[in-house]
Amino acid sequence: MDEYNRIDVQRNSGRQSSRPVSKSLLSGKSTPRGSPSFRRLNSSRTPRKDGRTGGFGTNRFKSNRIVLWLLLITLWAYAGFYIQSRWAHGDNKEGIFGGNDSNDETDKTKSEQVHRRDLSVSNHSFTDQVVINVNQPDVKKTNNMVKNISNGVPKSHTIVPIKKRTKRSRRSSKREDKVLEWSPTKRSGTCDRKSQFARLVWSRKFVLIFHELSMTGAPLSMMELATELLSCGATVSVVALSRRGGLLTELARKKIRVLEDKDKVSFKTAMKADLVIAGSAVCSSWIEQYLDHSVAGTRQLVWWIMENRREYFDRSKLVLNRVKQLVFLSESQSKQWMDWCKEENIEFKSPPSLVPLSVNDELAFVAGINCSLNTPAFTAEKMLEKRLMLRKIIREEMGVKDSDMLVMALSSINPGKGHFLLLESLELTVDKSQRGLVDHGESLKKMLRGSEEKKQGGEIKLLIGSVGSKSNKVFYVKSLLKFLSNHSDLEKSVLWTPATTRVASLYSAADVYVINSQGIGETFGRVTIEAMAFGIPVLGTDSGGTKEIVEQNVTGLLHPIGHQGTSILSKNLQYLLKNPSERQRMGLQGRQKVQNMYLKKHMYKIFWEVLYNTMRIK
Repeated sequence: MDEYNRIDVQRNSGRQSSRPVSKSLLSGKSTPRGSPSFRRLNSSRTPRKDGRTGGFGTNRFKSNRIVLWLLLITLWAYAGFYIQSRWAHGDNKEGIFGGNDSNDETDKTKSEQVHRRDLSVSNHSFTDQVVINVNQPDVKKTNNMVKNISNGVPKSHTIVPIKKRTKRSRRSSKREDKVLEWSPTKRSGTCDRKSQFARLVWSRKFVLIFHELSMTGAPLSMMELATELLSCGATVSVVALSRRGGLLTELARKKIRVLEDKDKVSFKTAMKADLVIAGSAVCSSWIEQYLDHSVAGTRQLVWWIMENRREYFDRSKLVLNRVKQLVFLSESQSKQWMDWCKEENIEFKSPPSLVPLSVNDELAFVAGINCSLNTPAFTAEKMLEKRLMLRKIIREEMGVKDSDMLVMALSSINPGKGHFLLLESLELTVDKSQRGLVDHGESLKKMLRGSEEKKQGGEIKLLIGSVGSKSNKVFYVKSLLKFLSNHSDLEKSVLWTPATTRVASLYSAADVYVINSQGIGETFGRVTIEAMAFGIPVLGTDSGGTKEIVEQNVTGLLHPIGHQGTSILSKNLQYLLKNPSERQRMGLQGRQKVQNMYLKKHMYKIFWEVLYNTMRIK
């Protein structure tokens, strides 16, 4: 009994020594299960109350911590979404989101040191930002071919191969931004948030399929579509079936996500998206596999086909009737594909749609056309003045006089674009000009005087691009260089420009644009409307989408395809050389047509209908 009293005294006094005593009693064999000490120790209310209080406090603390973490996660997600949205719309004043001017300049310098290269027949350099990789196999082959061809040509006729830019040329590459006081790298998106298109795509998920990342029409158009979707609040993922080309760094700069895996990961991502948009007939193999993976794939896929050759149709014909919505660029392309489908007994799920391409806001801004980038400090009138300044600087660096007519053909260099026939037309033009001095039967003195007058007059300069493009055909480039080496009179008349996404300075410097696509012609001709936006008349083949854009003797002049069109193209070149007022008249007409039909707002108004009809639940 004394032992129990001692335990009570120790428990009531709260001494620490009670803990070991209790332990010894509980663990001892002399304390049976039914003993009073066992019952009293376990029936005490104090330990049970302490246990309940400690448990309740711990649970309450844990629940509060969970709530706190949920609040932090919500705030973090909202802040991230807010910053991303502000960044996508180019609202980065004072560098509050990072990427300030100093960083931009550093990034530009690094990219320039890696990517800027040129190919020219003179020592002049271009001010455009060049995005090509000189380590790529086709560029190496072209470089070697230029050297081999140049070995048998006099020094005065040597075509300078691809080489690293000098400090002077790197400095000149920044002049475009300096003259314009604006750079597209500072603006990632130009979404009209009040438009139907913006309201439709807001907060939706899109997957865009690129067949490659070259700087050609289809990949560039898809990149601009991805940029527009992103700036309008959509989530965009890109699947590149081939990474050839120089657009990967451009996509990274625009904050567009490119999936590493083009198979399993892309299929899973596409199945979770609201809509998948494939931008080439070459995407047919990916589309076929995706449709096999997804039962609902046919209901959420738009196939924007931008090619117009039979070989591309043959690639696509097995899956054309499995896709809900097909989109073409022009009436002639749509009619051609419908005829091929009729031959193969292919019926579509729904009638194809037409979505012509447009001039993006960056080019329209520099061209002096009102767009979303204009501000009180950068009005359309102000940009026209800056464009004239840019024109003067670029032409001086190219060695082109004010009286010269700079003709430009900007595209990948392959037989379908008709560069060889264009050189033949230029040779005819130069040859006729030289023979015209002798056919008059004048005295030697008058001939010499006429020769001096000719030197003071204007000449034709031809600018060909794009060197370094992954879509170029090396054997075709070799044939062009051989032709030039065999016609020394053209040596001073032909210039070359590298592949680049920034062509505003080139359009500003040009006087005439030639699109000489052969076969069934150009699918649409994105470069055609871009040249027209800068007030440049277009000389094009009377076929394909070109004849839908270029109106004879209104916005330009047309000529037949093939060799029969060579002499007519030569006459058209001579006519525009002798009549600058006609160049101006046609250029103004073409510019007006672009303002009425081919601006970004026109394209996305049509695209909204296509997306709405595809995504809506019927």
